[in-house]
Amino acid sequence: MPDFLLEIGCEEIPARMIDAASRELREKLGALLQRERLAPSRAISHLDTPRRLAVLASGIPASQPDITEQVNGPSAQVAYKDGQPTPAAHAFAKKVGVDVAKLEKVNTPKGEYLAATVTRKGRTASEILAETLPKEISTLYWPKNMYWRKRGEVFVRPVRWLVAMLDEQVVPVKLFEISAGKTSRGHRIIGNEAVAISKPSAYVDALRGAKVIGAAEREQAIRNALDAATRTIPGARWREDKPLVATVVNLTEFPSVILGSFDPEYLDLPEEVLVTVMRDHQKYFAIEDANGKLLPHFLAVLNTAADSEGLIRHGNERVLRARFNDARFFWQTDQKQTLRQRVDLLRSVTFQKDLGSYYDKTMRVQHLASSLAETVRQNGMAIRPGVIHKAALLAKTDLTTELVKEFTELQGIVGGLYAQVQELDEGIKPDVQLAVSRAIYDHYKPESMEDGAPTTIEGAILSIADKADSIAGMFALGLIPSGSKDPFALRRQTNGIVKTIAEHKLPLRLSEIMADARSRYKDSEAEKKFSNAGYAEAVRGFFRERLEFYLKDAHEPRYAYDVVNAVLAVDADDVVDAAARAEAVSKVRGSADFASIASAFKRMKNILRQADEKKTVIAVRVDAVGLQEESEKELAAMIPQTVAMVEKLRAKRDYEGALLEIAKLRPAIDKFFDKVMVMVDDANLRANRLALLQTVVKEFSTIADFSEIVTEGKDPTK
Repeated sequence: MPDFLLEIGCEEIPARMIDAASRELREKLGALLQRERLAPSRAISHLDTPRRLAVLASGIPASQPDITEQVNGPSAQVAYKDGQPTPAAHAFAKKVGVDVAKLEKVNTPKGEYLAATVTRKGRTASEILAETLPKEISTLYWPKNMYWRKRGEVFVRPVRWLVAMLDEQVVPVKLFEISAGKTSRGHRIIGNEAVAISKPSAYVDALRGAKVIGAAEREQAIRNALDAATRTIPGARWREDKPLVATVVNLTEFPSVILGSFDPEYLDLPEEVLVTVMRDHQKYFAIEDANGKLLPHFLAVLNTAADSEGLIRHGNERVLRARFNDARFFWQTDQKQTLRQRVDLLRSVTFQKDLGSYYDKTMRVQHLASSLAETVRQNGMAIRPGVIHKAALLAKTDLTTELVKEFTELQGIVGGLYAQVQELDEGIKPDVQLAVSRAIYDHYKPESMEDGAPTTIEGAILSIADKADSIAGMFALGLIPSGSKDPFALRRQTNGIVKTIAEHKLPLRLSEIMADARSRYKDSEAEKKFSNAGYAEAVRGFFRERLEFYLKDAHEPRYAYDVVNAVLAVDADDVVDAAARAEAVSKVRGSADFASIASAFKRMKNILRQADEKKTVIAVRVDAVGLQEESEKELAAMIPQTVAMVEKLRAKRDYEGALLEIAKLRPAIDKFFDKVMVMVDDANLRANRLALLQTVVKEFSTIADFSEIVTEGKDPTK
């Protein structure tokens, strides 16, 4: 069972693209090997760097196993005439490589047909891989591709070498006119230009000798070096930043770390500005003291040996100083004009070509946020509408500042910082100004499911209004995400709305938010381009999908898929309520009574569905006098009192208590199905019993659709 190695050597691949491409390459190779009956004995491993994607499949068969199978040909009626084989029979025999005399007749559902037992010899793994891999590699998805040879031949970066080996033998893969061999390349600066690979299992060690190590080893080396460099500063620590660690891992092949410094006078600038310059523009790690206060030092990860003479450190310090000077200049320049004075400048900043300017968006968001704030206030939550009104007016004004033009990552953050230090209104109270600045600072949050929601309720309302306006406009234009395409990040924004509502427990319904957001475009120039057909349904389905994702994959605790399906089948419009119902169902689903109730509801719904398909008459309401069996009378008698108790508990959102009340129906329902035949010949009795089932399903499906609960077979956690 040989090992298979594939390495694609390139010019430097952008760090942000490596992980996804590596994962896709492993998936493609795994699927190919499974499809061709060449499955490896172990999981496919990988080694990725900026200059290569490499995969190793250990223990694959040297060739496919032979397959013996029956192949059917023409019908016997066509294959023989007067007992003699016809040209159709001869053609079939030639096709399958069998003498016509050895053909058999077999009976099929369609009649008697000619057949042959054929043994197909398996192809070698080398032959299959050489034939199929070029297509698999060339179809890897990259956010951006390059042309460097013929038009139509694209890849993320120019491919410079290929390694494809089955043990010691080269697999004759050819890609972009490059033939695979046994020679890789080491580190561009400190490694060997050519690295001979004797066999796949020696690949990792061969590259390590040429100063190229795997991602996990690089990360550990980087973390150790960051720790060691930071220990030279008493009481200091480097600021943990997992995304930045992942980035520098994919920027290096053999990393080292240097410690640099900058003038403490730059600490007068806001920390957010300094860290953004270091992190997003230079890929430097910030250093802080034990209290989390920024120190005038930074750490840079190099893709080379240590900087023994300090030349690289000096160069990095010089570049950072220039960037900090730019930031300070922009900060000071921006203070010459207040955020309030910048509102009119938004008229010349385009939000979206068909949706108008950011000034138009600001006006819509201001009205929508005020409307949402009033809904929240009427439901008894403490909120300051004036703060929201002011924050909504100023939230986008930082798009006109020089600092945001230079450092676009600081959108919203700069607005929040400027709102803290500038005079927003004459006589504004300090606590109000702080609340306004905090709402502006947070209004882009959360930018992912891992990101935190806005810290204040005013920031939460502004965040929801801003995102809802964008989603409403894009959906009305028909710009709805499909597949992997989501150029306006509408999924992320919808996720943000769902998470913000859930974490702040806001009494807002999704459909009402989006209807209100859509109405804010009324009589605008944008509305002339809108297509309203299916708007509400499309938005409802999109938000349901995002709420399902939140409950299953982002909420803590995460809920099983059948629990989520059950609660959303009843209502997917109230995020807070859906989460509460999911929690209650999760708590009681393990009980025997609840499992039995879920099975009974499945049975009831199936009976009702079949009755509907056959257009069987169902009584409008249950006629208690028309019930005959004691068990159906008992069930009918329990319904009103149970409904009353469930509704009382449901009104208090005591969903667990309500579900336990419903579970008390189990003995009566079990007895009903043991003793009663629903689909009897008597039409009136049948209609009455169907009405009884319909009443049970309707009255007790207000918390969850119990028929969605998995009671046996499938694993509900997957």
